[in-house]
Amino acid sequence: MKNPIRVAVTGAAGQICYSLLFRIAAGEMFGKDQPVILQLLEIPMEKAQAALRGVAMELEDCAFPLLAGMVLTDSAEVAFKDANWCLLVGSKPRGPGQERADLLKDNGKIFVAQGKVIDAVAADDCRVAVVGNPCNTNTMIAAAQCKRLPKERFTAMVRLDQNRGASQLANKAGVPVTEISGLAIFGNHSPTMYADYQNAKISGKPVVDVITDKAWLEETFLPTVGKRGAAIIEARGLSSAASAGNALLDHVRALVTVSDTIHSIAVVSDGSYGIDAGLWAGVPVRTVAPGTYEVVKGFAHDEFAKGKIAITNKELSDEREFVKEFLA
Repeated sequence: MKNPIRVAVTGAAGQICYSLLFRIAAGEMFGKDQPVILQLLEIPMEKAQAALRGVAMELEDCAFPLLAGMVLTDSAEVAFKDANWCLLVGSKPRGPGQERADLLKDNGKIFVAQGKVIDAVAADDCRVAVVGNPCNTNTMIAAAQCKRLPKERFTAMVRLDQNRGASQLANKAGVPVTEISGLAIFGNHSPTMYADYQNAKISGKPVVDVITDKAWLEETFLPTVGKRGAAIIEARGLSSAASAGNALLDHVRALVTVSDTIHSIAVVSDGSYGIDAGLWAGVPVRTVAPGTYEVVKGFAHDEFAKGKIAITNKELSDEREFVKEFLA
């Protein structure tokens, strides 16, 4: 049996984590031979801490062979201590009538603090995956606090958009979702993101050769993927939870599994694909070593695609301007 790895998770008593933590403990994220110690962080309110204790009791009652221990805490210093992976799921949700810029400022303060603590106390090999929205810019803020850990270790989750897009294409083509390959998400995890169907394939054939309805691809597929989160909130009265937890599982598992398979994560941009350098944006990557990726180059884009990427790039650039006080 391998030595346990330490996995810090924020917002650990929330809905996303309720669908996520049990799967981590079962070995679905890091492998069936990798023990884990879960270091679970929740806000210092008795109701939240009580809920966290309840989740921990359920984890104990599952008797997972790979669950080597748990730490329950309201202290970031304790949760992130010696962590090999930090999964930043928790963030402040947008309040009624609150503008996105205000939300960015509120969460900016949270991710400044967490980034500083991670850099100070996490393991030398620590990787950070951010789910809490606005996740791209929250990742940028956290990474900006770090002098020890390189920026490439910080990623944001756009895998939920990739999964949503793959499902929509599979449903339209009448094939299993496993037949969808090469679907990359460019830009922000927001309605402006661009799900690049032009370079994706269905059963090994270009999507545009299988689904010839251009209007559906441009006017139905892209908005459906981009606004899926809002549609789920309208339908169930709550935001995506199980699908978000599943996407984070996919995000990390893809990053720890060496493969030529293309997947999408938001990483610090090197200026390629029309995305400003230094922004955290979704791009296609492949995993070249456990926890290490390379950006896949060579995706060709027509003027329509370039226009969509320009829109999401502007949104990310505007967000960076909103939070520039946290980036110095």
